[in-house]
Amino acid sequence: MKKIAVFCGASIGFNPVYAKAAKDLGIFLARKNIEIIFGGGKFGMMGALADAALQEGGTVTGVIPDFLKVVEIEHTGVQKMITSKNMADRKMIISKTVDGYIALPGGFGTLDELMEALTLGQLQIEHKPVGILNINGFFDPLIAQFDLMVKEGFLKPENRNMVLVSDKIEKLFEMMQNYEAPKVSKLVHTVASK
Repeated sequence: MKKIAVFCGASIGFNPVYAKAAKDLGIFLARKNIEIIFGGGKFGMMGALADAALQEGGTVTGVIPDFLKVVEIEHTGVQKMITSKNMADRKMIISKTVDGYIALPGGFGTLDELMEALTLGQLQIEHKPVGILNINGFFDPLIAQFDLMVKEGFLKPENRNMVLVSDKIEKLFEMMQNYEAPKVSKLVHTVASK
């Protein structure tokens, strides 16, 4: 993996453990010479991640929609900033650029990006690892929801297993390096009406 997208919040959260995790991940990826592709924001989890990677000599690329440049205030210290037309374009640019994805704590936008990455894998449009850095049990309810989807017949176990989860950066990275995409895709069935 040469480039990893990191999805995370434009807010920092209430618990300092989240900002520390963002900084630690930025440092870890910089030391591995892996380029970070992120949402382009200067503040919150995004800013903590980017600043830590840059201070460690890492390469960081932001992808920010034009209309968010003022709201999120783009990070002017990164090596490259790509301006997208909108949110959908931002996700497409990131998808075409990276070799894998890591989700840190965040809000709706983070979940949207995570779900899109998982859906691309489920449909076998992509075969990239998708990792969740589950700091402070932040993603426990979401992981429980994935398990419920399997139990209730809405998600195949093979697709559930695409979700790589750890609360340790090194372990998550190892899981991502060893990832093999499932051979089973989500098949869409239609029933012809009589």
